[in-house]
Amino acid sequence: MINSLINELLQLPLERKIGQLLYIGLPGTVIDSQTRNILEAIQPGGVIIFGRNVASPLQLRELLDGVRETVASQPLLGIDQEGGLVDRLRRITTPMPAVRTIREHGDLAAARALGRISGEMLRLLGFNMNFAPVMSIMNDARDLLQNGLYSRSFGRSPGEVLGYTTVYLRGLQGAGCLGCAKHFPGIGTGEIDSHIEVPIIKLTHDDLIAQDLAPYIELFQREDEIVKAVMVSHGAFPDFDPKDGIVRGRLLPASLNYQIVTKLLREELTFTGLVVTDDLEMGAVAKLYEIEEAAIAAVLAGEDMLLICARPDLIRRAFAGLLDAVNSGQIPLERIDDALTHIAVYKSAVHPPLAFDETKFRLLTQEIVVLNAKLNYVYGGKS
Repeated sequence: MINSLINELLQLPLERKIGQLLYIGLPGTVIDSQTRNILEAIQPGGVIIFGRNVASPLQLRELLDGVRETVASQPLLGIDQEGGLVDRLRRITTPMPAVRTIREHGDLAAARALGRISGEMLRLLGFNMNFAPVMSIMNDARDLLQNGLYSRSFGRSPGEVLGYTTVYLRGLQGAGCLGCAKHFPGIGTGEIDSHIEVPIIKLTHDDLIAQDLAPYIELFQREDEIVKAVMVSHGAFPDFDPKDGIVRGRLLPASLNYQIVTKLLREELTFTGLVVTDDLEMGAVAKLYEIEEAAIAAVLAGEDMLLICARPDLIRRAFAGLLDAVNSGQIPLERIDDALTHIAVYKSAVHPPLAFDETKFRLLTQEIVVLNAKLNYVYGGKS
């Protein structure tokens, strides 16, 4: 199956190849004319869902089924369903616990349960991918920073992050929903949320290897290849990459940085799975780069898929910019085909959605209630 899917993607016309590199957001809750037009025009490799797209369980399943019917090549259908503050399904089910709460209870079984429940629920709704877990290390000093990561990390040390994320991924992927580790190479020391501006991470290469990258390194070496996808952050790492960390006076986010995506992740750490950017519409990128420039830089850095999560006009501009860059020779076609190979391998591990079952959905919701009670978890505030 892997080889046939690779061949299928490599034989696509150039416009369709470019579409496969884009992981896009949708404007609303239905396949209306605007949504259909962009899906048909871009033929994206992936679609990501946010709270704005969610009204009811059946509506969400019908939306994702509509995407499948409109996009010719099997799409990845993803969501940020971490639990806690990042819970896109909160409108239609009981809020899921923050992973910090699970770690504070020392409950590995709860981490596995969260993964399994999330995976089963997402497959009922039509998803095949979850952009989780967060692998940032959050200790006492980092907890004081306003970077939005306070409750989103499983651990205060490399060992804790490794242990909890491993069992979480086993639960999630054991239920048939693929995960994505984020935000490589680690943004826990950033003093600002990358949704707003570029976090400056003052860690050297050796600092990262000893601390933030240690869980990634261990997981990458496992024969079961439990980490099949990695999201690269928009953090800037000037002490890691003094020469290339600034381009024409602008900070270079990791997501656009060849030294981090290709030299570190691919070559030094030998990761062979799917590599995805964080959302290119976030302030960390959008305040410094036009979308065409960011998309081209990301692909040249070694990214396989580019998240563009909201504006249809920016999705179309990125698509056109990439197409022009390949036609002009700025991006070698070999780089596109390399990305398509990684996309095909990841897609070959995708499971089909479960048949929608409202009774099963309610039972899973009740499992969340029981898990929250076990953890004494109540959503609200700085969870």
